[in-house]
Amino acid sequence: MKIQPLADRVLIEPAAAEEKTIGGIIIPDTAKEKPLQGTVVAVGKGTKDEEMVLKAGDQVLYGKYAGTELEHEGKKYLIMRQSDVVAVLA
Repeated sequence: MKIQPLADRVLIEPAAAEEKTIGGIIIPDTAKEKPLQGTVVAVGKGTKDEEMVLKAGDQVLYGKYAGTELEHEGKKYLIMRQSDVVAVLA
């Protein structure tokens, strides 16, 4: 099964959270900061008012609370509006 975003939405695979240690102490998953960077996996067709400028494969930055989390086939994704993406990494 494939996920296809509708309208001006994009499907993003977040980058893995950095696993930092402080003096040998491993930080648990619940205390790790969510990554604010990811890879666009799929994009919608846009709307008559908003053309899609993102494409699959783009590395992007997004807001801390942007998007809706979902899990598909064991992988975690975010789905959000294109306007929630703040930058494309070149």
